[in-house]
Amino acid sequence: MDNKLQMFENRLTKVFRHISKIARRQNITCYRVYDDDIPEFPFSIEVYEDHVYIAEYHRKHGMDEDAHEAWLDSCLELIARILDVAPSKVWVKQRQRKESRKGQYEKLSLESEEMTAHEAGLKFKVNLSDYLDTGLFLDHRITRSMVREEAQDKKVLNLFCYTGSFSVYAAAGGASQVTSVDLSKTYLSWAEENFRLNDIDPAKHEFIHADVLQYLDTLKLNTYDLVIMDPPTFSNSKRMKEFLDVQRDHVMMLNKVLLATKKGGTIYFSNNYRRFIMENDQIEASTIKDITAQTLPFDFQQKMIRKCYKIIK
Repeated sequence: MDNKLQMFENRLTKVFRHISKIARRQNITCYRVYDDDIPEFPFSIEVYEDHVYIAEYHRKHGMDEDAHEAWLDSCLELIARILDVAPSKVWVKQRQRKESRKGQYEKLSLESEEMTAHEAGLKFKVNLSDYLDTGLFLDHRITRSMVREEAQDKKVLNLFCYTGSFSVYAAAGGASQVTSVDLSKTYLSWAEENFRLNDIDPAKHEFIHADVLQYLDTLKLNTYDLVIMDPPTFSNSKRMKEFLDVQRDHVMMLNKVLLATKKGGTIYFSNNYRRFIMENDQIEASTIKDITAQTLPFDFQQKMIRKCYKIIK
């Protein structure tokens, strides 16, 4: 084994031992093990129960296609051995590194590998094969629990809801109604599936197919007690009227959402733009608290991969 591969093996062995121990103690079965720790091994590696999901970030590596394939095979073999998982349960994707982890989704393969992941007593459909992302963003585990704890009897709005994991947590926490809004019909029907997986009747809640930027103008004043908004950093989907830039547009979006929020209501706002700066003085809220650090789970402590705020009207 060459020195670099040996270095990767040592690093992965050490972090997996440490992180898997914490996960077992906390009864967590889906977690991130490694994220681009060594530049020559540009992977994100996540455990989903008995499966392993690997994303290879696109880098200039100077290898021809055959050499790269051989190198990747050695890496995958090593990862499967250290994480003690059958090679048939290892899924790998190659992705361009963008600021946004969920800017543009792409469908990647024809065969589908779906499983049910468990988190905090709830169930979620995870797709390991077809898209760049699995359907469950593991870095928001703590934020989701905060939403569940606050949701009892509340009207909840989840904007850019993706596959509805925040919505499921809110409904499981006893929300009187959860409204989930997304531009993708695929993700909205996935969100409904997640509701059914948890024996929550989707018919008692709302799933709205809309461009969020336009939808904000249709919101009624003082309607919601709790809002979750986790927009992409940039989005220029063909189905959107205008493109979204979270740094440029966050003040406008938050002020529109605040109008639709009841006095004393809460907005959880997060995004993945690493250089994001919240323009507090332009936002019509009574308090804005940066809760990034307290909402980053143990398996994401090394990387400030996103910002998260709790905003009270």
